[in-house]
Amino acid sequence: MSRVQLALRVADLEGSIAFYSKLFGVEPAKRRPGYANFAITEPPLKLVLLEGEAGEATRMDHLGVEVEEADQVTAATQRLKDAGLATFEENDTSCCYALQDKVWVHGPGDEPWEVYVVKADADTLGKSAIADQDVSREQACRTPATAGTGAQGCC
Repeated sequence: MSRVQLALRVADLEGSIAFYSKLFGVEPAKRRPGYANFAITEPPLKLVLLEGEAGEATRMDHLGVEVEEADQVTAATQRLKDAGLATFEENDTSCCYALQDKVWVHGPGDEPWEVYVVKADADTLGKSAIADQDVSREQACRTPATAGTGAQGCC
């Protein structure tokens, strides 16, 4: 089953976890420093919370579609290319405490979308797709597709 992903950057991670646990009636599926995600069955949603700056209003970080198999990412990549969209592919990337394959596109308002599959858990928030080195949380998972947009682009 595929599900839509909504990644939010929040100033109060613990308060947001408490709120969304009550709203959806489930606890986070994964919690790590500065990060939590919810695997919600109804409605089918992957809600990702990324810790932002104190006092900052909650904002959308990026959107995505989580799929079950790597071949679904490959098929989405081809479909998006055939539709004339600019894509950026990442394979075996460590992002948001998970090993993932993904493809990125941007909507007409420059909103970043990813189609991705989680292949395994990872011990770190992420690595730079460009330099393949550990980076800070603020830089984690930034890709050429999201560089300069203000979006972190992972999870």
